[in-house]
Amino acid sequence: MARQEMSVSRRTMLAMGAGGLALSALPGLAGAQEMTFFRIATGGTAGTYYPVGALIANVISNPPGSRPCDEGGSCGVPGLVAAAQSSEGSVANVEAISAGHVESGFCQSDVVFWAYNGSGIFQGSEPRRNLRLIGSLYPEVVQIVVRHNSGIASIPDMAGKRISLDVEGSGTLVDARIILESYGLTDDDLMAEYIQHVSAVTKFREGELDGFFIIAGYPTNSVFDLIEEGLADLLPIPDQDALGLLTDNPFFSLSVVPEGTYPGTLYVPTLAIGAQWIVTPELPDELVYGITQSLWHDNSRALLDSGHPAAQQLKLSNALLGASIPLHPGARAYYEEVGLDLSHVPLPDDDEGAV
Repeated sequence: MARQEMSVSRRTMLAMGAGGLALSALPGLAGAQEMTFFRIATGGTAGTYYPVGALIANVISNPPGSRPCDEGGSCGVPGLVAAAQSSEGSVANVEAISAGHVESGFCQSDVVFWAYNGSGIFQGSEPRRNLRLIGSLYPEVVQIVVRHNSGIASIPDMAGKRISLDVEGSGTLVDARIILESYGLTDDDLMAEYIQHVSAVTKFREGELDGFFIIAGYPTNSVFDLIEEGLADLLPIPDQDALGLLTDNPFFSLSVVPEGTYPGTLYVPTLAIGAQWIVTPELPDELVYGITQSLWHDNSRALLDSGHPAAQQLKLSNALLGASIPLHPGARAYYEEVGLDLSHVPLPDDDEGAV
C-alpha cells in the first residue's frame, strides 16, 4: 500500500478542524461550498439498514448555506449532501461498492470479511481487496430460537431436531454452520431445513420446526411475538464457548441480549455480527475523516437517539468491534486522534488500494 494511504497529513487535519475541509479531490468539485452528493446503500425500506442510513445521512450532511455547528446548526461535512439508498442488502452493497457504483454502504461484518478474503459465501471468487471500513455501527446478534419445553437447553441438544439454518447462499447459514461445528455438530446431525426467516417463523408456529437461527438487531419483532406467546426461548452461547470462535472468525464479537429485551427473558450471552459502514480507498482521506468525525460528533447523539432503536446503539466505543478488514485511512486517522486502540485492526497489504 502506498504510504500516503496510511495517514492524513496534520495540515489537512488542522484545516478540517477549522471547518475548511476541501472536497476538490472529488470529480467536478471546486470547494467546500459546492454541493456534493454522497450515497449510502442500505437495504430494503422495511428493514433496519434503511432508516438508520437515513439518520446517518442527516448527521453527515451539511449543505451549502447551513447554520454553523457551533451555532446549533449542522455538524456534518461542509457542502456534503448524503442520502440513504435502498438496496438488496449486504451482498449487493459489497458488489456495488467494490465496483464503484455507489460511494458507500452498510454490510454485515461476516459478509465484508468473506468478500475481502474470497471465502464463505464468496468462496471461489476474486477477493474484493479494495474494501475499507469507516466503522461498526450496531450489533446484529445471533439469536437461536427454540421451542419452549422442547428439551433443547443448549446447542448440543439440537442434535436430531428440526432446525432451520436459513437459505442456501445466506450469511446466516454459514454462521450457523460455524457455530454448530464449534460444538462438533454438522447439518447431518440435525434434521436441517434451509428456509427463509418468514417461512421458518410460520413453520415454527405450526409445530413443524423445533428451532431456527436468525441474525438481527434486537428486539426482533417476530422473535418478540413468539416469546411473548410462550412458544419460544433463546439459546445462550456462553462466553467460554464463544471465545474459541473469535480467532478464526474475527468478524464475530461477544455480545448479549439484555435482560428484558424479550418478555420474561433474562440476560442471554451470544455472538454478534457488526453492521458496518464500508467504502473504498479511492475516496479522499479528508472526506472520510470528515464523515467519521461527523458520525461520532457529540451533537449527532440527539438525532441518532430520536430515530430508529438500532441507531441508539451507535457508540464510538464500539466503532471497531468485529473490524476484520482495514480501515479507510481517513477513518483510521480520526480513531487514532481520539485514542481508540487499533492494534487488532488489520492493515492493508502494500499493493492494496495505492493512490
